[in-house]
Amino acid sequence: MGGMSVQTVIRRVKQQYQGDEERPLGGYLVVLGVYGGLTTAMAAVAKVLRITPPKPSPMDTVLLSVATHKLSRLLSKDAVTSPLRAPFTRYEEPAGEGELMESVRGNGIRHAAGELITCPFCLAVWVATGLTAGMVFAPRVTRLACTTLTAVAVSDGLQLVYDNAKDAGE
Repeated sequence: MGGMSVQTVIRRVKQQYQGDEERPLGGYLVVLGVYGGLTTAMAAVAKVLRITPPKPSPMDTVLLSVATHKLSRLLSKDAVTSPLRAPFTRYEEPAGEGELMESVRGNGIRHAAGELITCPFCLAVWVATGLTAGMVFAPRVTRLACTTLTAVAVSDGLQLVYDNAKDAGE
């Protein structure tokens, strides 16, 4: 790179990437590092304990999928879980059906973590990884938790169908 220091290259790449917007690339790297470290640690523990993950059944995949969706939304949007997000976010307004709209606060790692925990799509990767690890290390308890989350997700859908039917009848 023609005698440029690593810091100079990093600053240049960051500036070229973000332009006029402030993006917490360093914070994202920390979040990615934590995710990578945790998944590597789980794989290492499974190897040391000689746990061979079972092949997931189609039913397990459906259960994990619905549970991941519900837990991701619950953690990232639900009013009741807002105290968990409060150090990283600012309340904006209700977003309907018990969910909140929040804006991310802070800089660097705090901002990156805030983006992660307010985005159900982003959080789903972490949730799915955790639930999948649960299926490896504690499958019965994890299936029970996934079944509960799936029941709540189906109930949510039925509540919305009921409300829509009631509104249509009025």
